[in-house]
Amino acid sequence: MANLIDTLPLIWAFATLFVVIDPIGLAPIFVALTQGIEPTKRKTIGLRACMIAFVILALFGLFGDSVLGFAGISMPAFQIAGGALLFLTAMEMLFELRAKRRSTKGDELDDDDRDPSVFPLATPLIAGPGAIASIILLTNEAQGNLLQQISVIVVMGAVVLTAFILFMLAGFIERALGQTGILVVSRVLGMLLAALAVQFILNGLLGFSATLG
Repeated sequence: MANLIDTLPLIWAFATLFVVIDPIGLAPIFVALTQGIEPTKRKTIGLRACMIAFVILALFGLFGDSVLGFAGISMPAFQIAGGALLFLTAMEMLFELRAKRRSTKGDELDDDDRDPSVFPLATPLIAGPGAIASIILLTNEAQGNLLQQISVIVVMGAVVLTAFILFMLAGFIERALGQTGILVVSRVLGMLLAALAVQFILNGLLGFSATLG
């Protein structure tokens, strides 16, 4: 039973980061960004993008709380702001605004000689504001427990690795799911993210009320 209790926060962390980073939704965008590029170079672009995104998120996960403290931002305030940001992301997913924004960024990179690994793949598509907010909030939940914080970083790495695997299978996935399937998956993930965002806001309000008294 104790092992199950210890595992639940990591499952929650994986679900949160998976929904926010949205590897499934990124797969067709990766296809669009690397269309016409030879398979070897496409693999290199996907690997570089995921490695850069991992480093960015890991740094924020390990030192983000210190940065907030230096800026004079309390964790309850960041939880509320992060939850609001995640909720907006969920609304974008539910109403297709996210896909439209990503497609627009993809259209801006129509030159085959340009490398989209850093922008827009690594950031803001993988390590975007929502993912950064989530990793800071999740590692803060494990504050004082270095092993738990490292476990959250490892879970984040697993999500980024999932994104890389889906990048390599993007063409097949796009054909298998079709446009309708991708939209359905995006809607479901959006609903889950909205619920998680509300939970972040509630946690922030509880933390703020505790400071009052």
